[in-house]
Amino acid sequence: MKRFVIGSLAILMGSFVLHAQPVSRNGKKMNVIFYLVDDLGWADLGYEGSHFYETPNIDSFSKVGVQFNQAYAACHVCSPSRASILTGEYPARLHLTDWLPGRKEFPFQKLESGEHVQHLPYDQKPLPEVLKENGYKTAIFGKWHLGEDANSTQRQGFDLHIPDYNKGWPNGSYFSPYDMKGLEGGVNGEYLTDRLTAEALKWVEKNKDQPFFLYLAQFGVHDPIQGRGDLVVKYEKKLAKMGKVSGVPFVLEGNPDDGTEVSGTAQDEAHKGFKVYPDRTVKIKQRQDNVEFAAMVDCIDENFGRVMAKLKELGLADNTIVIFFSDNGGMSAANFGNPSRNIQPVQLNKAYSTSNLPLRGGKGWLYEGGIREPMLVYWPGHGLHGVTSDVPVTSTDFYPTILDMVGLDAKPRGSNGIDGSSLVPILKGEAAGTGKLREKPLFWHFPHYSNHGAQSPGGAVRYGDYKLIEYYENNMVQLFNLKNDPGEHQDLAKTEPAKAKELTAMLHEWRKQVGAVMPKPNPQYKEGLKWPGNGIKGEEDSPYDKKDGGGH
Repeated sequence: MKRFVIGSLAILMGSFVLHAQPVSRNGKKMNVIFYLVDDLGWADLGYEGSHFYETPNIDSFSKVGVQFNQAYAACHVCSPSRASILTGEYPARLHLTDWLPGRKEFPFQKLESGEHVQHLPYDQKPLPEVLKENGYKTAIFGKWHLGEDANSTQRQGFDLHIPDYNKGWPNGSYFSPYDMKGLEGGVNGEYLTDRLTAEALKWVEKNKDQPFFLYLAQFGVHDPIQGRGDLVVKYEKKLAKMGKVSGVPFVLEGNPDDGTEVSGTAQDEAHKGFKVYPDRTVKIKQRQDNVEFAAMVDCIDENFGRVMAKLKELGLADNTIVIFFSDNGGMSAANFGNPSRNIQPVQLNKAYSTSNLPLRGGKGWLYEGGIREPMLVYWPGHGLHGVTSDVPVTSTDFYPTILDMVGLDAKPRGSNGIDGSSLVPILKGEAAGTGKLREKPLFWHFPHYSNHGAQSPGGAVRYGDYKLIEYYENNMVQLFNLKNDPGEHQDLAKTEPAKAKELTAMLHEWRKQVGAVMPKPNPQYKEGLKWPGNGIKGEEDSPYDKKDGGGH
């Protein structure tokens, strides 16, 4: 597929004109496209510093609207983040705090996971339902992963869902035949990201004369890590030309709830291989050199360019809000849903997708590498363009922001209303409103053990430049000043105890306000039973787990 879309993007940028009217310049309601990528890390794009992955279309788009450099997902795994996008509520308030169906319980885990619902609650007023009630056509193409009930997406306000498949990963492969209802008939070897985009653009063309909400939720770049063949070859050649890469390929990361920090460079005798070690340390990828994953990222970019080119072709560029986001950090730590998993060297490119450096951790972690995301918002005719914001924002903010942009009220629900805040003041450059948003604390709550990295249940709060992480097994806390230490290497909990106490109290009070469910003592817990559980098998939580150790 050629890079013709880059030129189209450049022309599109030149047509942006700011207006103050509440609708588009042609008097129509504004369309909304939400382009959501799965497991894309903050550092996986060229404009955010990647020197290996090539993302020219997204990089160009980053200069069009507002680029949010401190944007967060409400969770470090997908289902809770997606719920927050569509409702404006924290996962803790929704009691949807883990990926669905969730991690299995094990006797070597001190705590039993907090109870969580198995679908997006039906008593909400999710974004597609509100938009549909106000005359919008609504469709989701790609990943849902917010409940496997029959007609789940239709009950939440979507007119159409392709494919009719509700799990959080492809059904075995990114190549056709996909074995997913609604995606039949593709040529053998067709690539899933390309097909989903093609189906979405056919729907856009069909509905171009009425307002629409397109939720294009790509399965990529979630595992299985399978790139399109032509792009894999491209990155094999690029990697070969790069020669020797500096730095270590992996580092060891401990579980802070045990009082351990980074343990070394992952090359000592006690930490051979790739698994969860008895001291609860794991290996974290430090290089962006996976050619299969690079091809997946490149394809995501290519298809984003196709979307933007289609808007220009149909004359919709000045009438469509476009948002780009990812649901959690990149997979720099392997999936240990099966705690006995032992990854062979030949499987490393299937188990570790990327590096999130300079951020610490990755998917499944409350460090920045697990929750900080690339975020771009373009609001033609109303918002600023070519602007960067360093105001901390989170995925709960999308719901009120989108409704505000299209002229609808975000009606409060529950005792405290929705948790998100409209980002329109930032998008318009309004100083007073932006200042208030800067002062707002952000919260996380994950009362479960993590498949990625064997992390303990925990929560976090960011307030100003400070971020506190609390772990629920032993009530350990870590405190970081993100302005001075974005890589979270200097724990200030002991040197700034007053600040740690302040943020801990703030986090505890917030949990009470939202009715957060806490983990309980595990009745099956066996003292002294170490990870990886002495041969205890975990869940096989995806169709390809048996083959190459994948899963969520």
